[in-house]
Amino acid sequence: MGLSIWHLLLVLIIVALVFGTKRLRNIGGDLGSAIKSFKSSMGDAEAGRDEESKRRLEDPSRTMADDIYDADHRDHATQVRDKDRV
Repeated sequence: MGLSIWHLLLVLIIVALVFGTKRLRNIGGDLGSAIKSFKSSMGDAEAGRDEESKRRLEDPSRTMADDIYDADHRDHATQVRDKDRV
């Protein structure tokens, strides 16, 4: 026994009456912008992985230890830079 189109339509009408169409439109807009932001951040993360892969292909002798060292060095440089700003 599933939900028919009439059940869904009735639920939609009740939700519209309870919340109002303006509030539902705002919720829809907020949800849309959240999804757009999520997709954008996922694309940025994939671009970072692509750069990492390209760097590994250019220098096959590079090891994971080299990557960890570089990441620590970047973190330290960021901390020093932030400390100088204060």
